[in-house]
Amino acid sequence: MNATSEMTKMPSGAHFVLVHGAWCWYKIRCLLESSGHKVTCLDLRASGIDPSDANTIFKFEEYNQPLDDVFSGLGDGEKVILVGHSAGGLNLTASLYKYPEKIQVAVYVVGQMIRNTPKVPPDYPIDKDKYDVYYGEGPHQPPTSFIYKKELVRDYFYQRSPLEDITLAEMLLRPVPIRALRDAAFPDDHGKEIEEVPRVYIKTLDDNTISQEGQDALINKWPPSALYAIDSDHSPFFSNPFELFGLLLKVATKYRCQHKSWEDHPSSTVVDGFSSCGSITTAIKFHAVGLKEKSLKEIEDHREL
Repeated sequence: MNATSEMTKMPSGAHFVLVHGAWCWYKIRCLLESSGHKVTCLDLRASGIDPSDANTIFKFEEYNQPLDDVFSGLGDGEKVILVGHSAGGLNLTASLYKYPEKIQVAVYVVGQMIRNTPKVPPDYPIDKDKYDVYYGEGPHQPPTSFIYKKELVRDYFYQRSPLEDITLAEMLLRPVPIRALRDAAFPDDHGKEIEEVPRVYIKTLDDNTISQEGQDALINKWPPSALYAIDSDHSPFFSNPFELFGLLLKVATKYRCQHKSWEDHPSSTVVDGFSSCGSITTAIKFHAVGLKEKSLKEIEDHREL
């Protein structure tokens, strides 16, 4: 058998699309790709290496254009596992409205899982004790971008993350186009289509950015298809990447992606992912693929997985 025909017959894994800053997913990308999956990490407008100026991005549609481009490039019948972190949940919901037939499952990692919401007024107050605020159109116009104050970033986002990841984040974090985020609106006119797409919410149990009460409010207002919890700060891709990796594999298996050859041996999949990324496999890391789905009450009663 020649190499070409062998490659043609070799089944591929799932296609994960990771949203809200490409750089922050580097550990998860390594684990997933080393386990045979396709991974797309993208920078939204004015994020990461995208050259756009956050002070010039006023419309959510423009901010979300890189994700629209990913969906436009998918083949006929191709579906993705769409994963969004924090404010990236808004981009997931926008995609559920526009491309429900292209999404196998949407995974909100402590994401803003919101629907049926109007636009936020551009001059809505911002807590200037937490944020540095920028006024690209002048001081008498509504703010155009904002960013957490540098001295607060570690405590709010990364209090349990490795020092090297905190250092990386402090180098790469950029102001967010607040006008674009406030322009996001999801009217209740496509209810049936988006409800047919499974949604998974992953709670972060030691989060200083979105409180447990805040996460529960999102969950209760729009209950997901499945609910999991992870013992991490606001950024589990840094502070608990192995468990997050295991949960993503569990979600992919649960919702039966198009190619299932890798599902037959989930433990070996995890071994491959850990070893290829230079990590030591342990029993507790293997346990990630076997994490039990929890009800909201169980999560409140048992804070640790």
